[in-house]
Amino acid sequence: MTEVIASTDLTRNGLLKIAAGGVLTGILTSLLMPLIDRLSGLPGDFRIALVGVPFAVLVFLLVRRLSTNPWWAALTAALVTMIAFVCAVNAAVFVDRQVIDAGKTLRNVLAGLTGGFVGAGMMALAVALLPAGPRHLRAWLPMLISGTVTGALLALDNALGLDSTSVLFPLWQACVAVGLRARLPRPAGAIALPGQAPGGT
Repeated sequence: MTEVIASTDLTRNGLLKIAAGGVLTGILTSLLMPLIDRLSGLPGDFRIALVGVPFAVLVFLLVRRLSTNPWWAALTAALVTMIAFVCAVNAAVFVDRQVIDAGKTLRNVLAGLTGGFVGAGMMALAVALLPAGPRHLRAWLPMLISGTVTGALLALDNALGLDSTSVLFPLWQACVAVGLRARLPRPAGAIALPGQAPGGT
């Protein structure tokens, strides 16, 4: 995973590598879910947080190695990632229960959209509050939109009956990872995408 994000540029090739890292952590997340579900005696929210560990590691590396934030900011971002997983799942479950009379597919779509938005929103808010994070909403809109839209893939996962695999997690994590990287301030010497101002904002 370290090799995937070793480049400090913001070229399209660099972002594709980061997206590949998100897909990889998404696959690991899917594989972890049935294993962590077998851990008895642990609170449900804590088990959900453990499922977010692979993506939290990627977020830690992104913030630590590819931005001007200090080490404690990277650790904070990783912890918030795990909390975001918990909040996203709980938000999705809440919405699912509120539309119990709707069809199964519609319930899954609405729940997925909500979970995707909450997860991406929490991460955007947390990173925006870091010492070197952009604080204006417009900077985070692409990540919020892509995170929300890919959340709807929950319906596809359920329709296909996926258990130890998932379409949702790899694509959601890839979108959010790229969104984070695009907004994080770049270290000195990094190359920006065409039209992007220095500092990743």
